[in-house]
Amino acid sequence: MSPPTATTTDEIIHSLKATNLNNIADEGKEILVDLTKGKPAGGYSPFAHLLPAPTLARYKKYGIDTSKGYPEAPPQSEIPTFVDEAYAVRSEGFLYVERGKNADPEKKALFGAATEVRHLTKHIGTEIVGLQLQALTDQQRDELALLIAERVVVFFRDQDLSPQKQLELGEYYGQVEKHPQAVHVPGLPGITIIWPEYYYQTGVKNSFKRIGYTGVWHTDLVHEHQPAGITHLHNDTIPEVGGDTVWSSGYAAYDKLSPALQKFLDGKKAVYVSAHSYFDRNDPLNGKKRVEREHPIVRTHPVTGWKSLYLNRAMTDRIVGLEPGESKVLLEYLFGVFEKNLDIQVRFNWKPTKKGLGTSALWDNRVSQHNAIWDYENTEPRHGTRVTSLADLPHFDPESKSQRQSLGLSLD
Repeated sequence: MSPPTATTTDEIIHSLKATNLNNIADEGKEILVDLTKGKPAGGYSPFAHLLPAPTLARYKKYGIDTSKGYPEAPPQSEIPTFVDEAYAVRSEGFLYVERGKNADPEKKALFGAATEVRHLTKHIGTEIVGLQLQALTDQQRDELALLIAERVVVFFRDQDLSPQKQLELGEYYGQVEKHPQAVHVPGLPGITIIWPEYYYQTGVKNSFKRIGYTGVWHTDLVHEHQPAGITHLHNDTIPEVGGDTVWSSGYAAYDKLSPALQKFLDGKKAVYVSAHSYFDRNDPLNGKKRVEREHPIVRTHPVTGWKSLYLNRAMTDRIVGLEPGESKVLLEYLFGVFEKNLDIQVRFNWKPTKKGLGTSALWDNRVSQHNAIWDYENTEPRHGTRVTSLADLPHFDPESKSQRQSLGLSLD
């Protein structure tokens, strides 16, 4: 067969804007690139019958209707095909209120209502015992935002949490990200799902030897114009053994570097890319491209004022201003600082202490990476709902200090 003519290509591009991709015909001619591949159909997926019992119980209690199917995907007409459409989803700034900035530094309202506050390591990870997230006052929410900024990630077990309240809390912390491609809880497009069984059913065949990007160190939504602040993952179904998650501190990673390397990186920028890829409108048959945005590789947190190393293996592509070989070598070293230093990490097992309840983790993507451990290999059910609040435009303040400098700790 001969390749498509220019006219055929133009017709395909025109059709992409007006019709369902699956309805595009090649009229007997060979299409070199399948423009339908990877494009979700939209609407409801037929997997509600596979939902684990704890998830169904939670949804029934809080009025989540799965009778039409589960999960729900955005309408196909709203899913970007071309990279310029993906850029346009959120291409402008928005007003962001930093909730932790004016909170009580002693966090008396939050700590005073808890039965116990457990710091899981010296500088990262805190567990709050005896509080229900959906019952927090605004003052407690503000103090929690401050605690997350300081401790990177905060955990709550034994949570009776409705998806609606989870979304409400996310909206309090920033503009909730509604992903143009991600499946979500029916009727609540701001709540994406973490459900390995769904991934398996739709062709993501993880194995003991090959695990997807969620099993790689990453930070959420770094390609956004205003990237992610607080992510809140609530797991309502948890394996009996395994399924832990590990977080690593960007504050501590920065402090691990020599003063000379810190000085070199301060003020530098990197290119951050999206997890999804899209066609180039002007060259649709030449592969896909990802959304790219530049942000500081060292950023200053607006609440703590501490410097944080801001990069991750999955979605940091290159350092601006360096030759490709230089960037590759340096990034590999910096990735290793996060990944190899156990003293700047916290590993958390999600198992609640009370049957029928779930566990929540809230972390600050501006100062962390995380890695989901797939040791249970989908032999046990795991299901969670996730809300991510977009935050400030990343910035670097040359007058800011590192965490250890601010706390008066040794820099040796």
